[in-house]
Amino acid sequence: MITRMSSLFLRTLREDPADAEVPSHKLLVRAGYVRRVAPGVYSWLPLGWRVLRNVERVIREEMDAIGAQEVHFPALLPREAYESTGRWTEYGSTLFRLKDRKNADYLLGPTHEELFTLMVKGEFSSYKDYPVVLYQIQNKYRDEERPRAGILRGREFVMKDSYSFDLDDDGLSASYQAHRDAYIRIFERLGIEYHIVSAVSGAMGGSASEEFLAPAEVGEDTYVRCLESGYAANVEAVTTPAPPARPIEGLPAAQVHHTPDTPTIETLVTFLNGAGLGREFTAADTLKNVIVKTKLPAAKEWTLLAVGLPGDREVDLKRLEAAVAPAEVALLEEADFKANPWLVKGYIGPKALQDNGVRYLVDPRVVTGTAWVTGADKPDHHVVDLVAGRDFTPDGTIEAAEVREGDESPDGGGKLVMARGIEIGHIFQLGRKYADAFGLDALGPDSKPVRITMGSYGIGVSRALAVIAEQRADDKGLVWPREIAPADVHVVVAGKDEAVREGGERIAAELDAAGVRVLLDDRKASPGVKFADAELVGVPTILVVGRGLANGVVEVKDRATGERVEIGVDKVVDHLVELCRS
Repeated sequence: MITRMSSLFLRTLREDPADAEVPSHKLLVRAGYVRRVAPGVYSWLPLGWRVLRNVERVIREEMDAIGAQEVHFPALLPREAYESTGRWTEYGSTLFRLKDRKNADYLLGPTHEELFTLMVKGEFSSYKDYPVVLYQIQNKYRDEERPRAGILRGREFVMKDSYSFDLDDDGLSASYQAHRDAYIRIFERLGIEYHIVSAVSGAMGGSASEEFLAPAEVGEDTYVRCLESGYAANVEAVTTPAPPARPIEGLPAAQVHHTPDTPTIETLVTFLNGAGLGREFTAADTLKNVIVKTKLPAAKEWTLLAVGLPGDREVDLKRLEAAVAPAEVALLEEADFKANPWLVKGYIGPKALQDNGVRYLVDPRVVTGTAWVTGADKPDHHVVDLVAGRDFTPDGTIEAAEVREGDESPDGGGKLVMARGIEIGHIFQLGRKYADAFGLDALGPDSKPVRITMGSYGIGVSRALAVIAEQRADDKGLVWPREIAPADVHVVVAGKDEAVREGGERIAAELDAAGVRVLLDDRKASPGVKFADAELVGVPTILVVGRGLANGVVEVKDRATGERVEIGVDKVVDHLVELCRS
């Protein structure tokens, strides 16, 4: 197929759009692939639509290869199914909710576990029908509070979601592994650099969960890796290795000290080291108690929650939110302190928390026998040598402290290094959460019902396209892998000479006849403009038909490497056909 730029619906831009923050957003707009309609909402232009469809093709081929069958659900969904699983409220403000003319509640689908489960329940009833894997590629909707980064984080996006239905846990494990392997093949074909990391399930529910993250400075996910052992996890899923409990016997008694003007960890440590207490203190010897408030989606009132952690660590709000999901988390306001006057800012200790019935969860490092300096629940006072398990007993542990570069890997294999990434895929072993909600059973060979177990597997299709742009672009423009590029060869007719124009047309026609996808720049524009657009648009091979034609040669340029080679006109078609098939 020959696509002529003289008639192509395309307008390239020389300047970055004012609202673009990341390279993929800038380049996809400048190259004429997408256009903004509203915050987080984009239209696809012909070249962008072509690349998106190529990404979908790769995904479909690999999904079909594992026996998955494609279906398609509506985006407009009734409330009732999501009410049954609790997600009508759990999703909170991220759902697009609307009412029809009869005042019935609907939503724009953010994901479709409920609908897939109901479809299978309506069609299958016997153990002989299983296992089954269904998938769809469809637009999804989430009301992001701050949509940014173009199509990397939009309110409307294209996603592939698939679901496995099995009779037992062994079957689920096999389906999960099949998807994991398919995802590896998909992302390798798309030319995406990625890491597979352990993750949390969040509102999806379920047990085993892994994310496919593409390393990128603009990524919103922080993850860690242990280069020695291979451990990798999203920070929300990192578990803190707890030290062994210590004996309590013989430890000094807790003592309250007057510690004037020490509301921060830094001022406290400075004071203690000048107080002549006979030992050196660090921030790690202090127990910081952070108070937040939480609210379950269906609840009307906020509840106080206290988090205790070593003073050399900060609370990571994302880890805290993941730990208490689906509850919402908020920091305390002045009104909250006024309503609870026993909360003394800068001097909060375990005693007042537990005396007032506040749930108190501590970092896993706070084990029995560890002694701490912490608030004494009155201004300018701290207690020294407050021992966990002797002087206070937490209600449990929580993973809420920040994870830092150099921390010990949870598997004991070495130190952690940190990176930022973009989530491009997420796979879950859902188990029976949704099957239980809808009573999805199969009649077993003994005529007894068997509760089906499920897996859920998503790929951000439009996001994957943006990730490829992020990872592979250079200072001149986009650089597409051939698998998904809008064309195989970009033929640039560089000159006004009729012989040059005819030569470009002839080569383009011969390439087309040989099955090569051609983008032909036949516009009446200067060579400089054409060369700049060829670099910007990002087709993997650029063929320049110009002055060298008089000497029987044309120039072939590799867009990714910049390598140029002159080839005889009589050999160039065979050369490019072989290149495109390799």
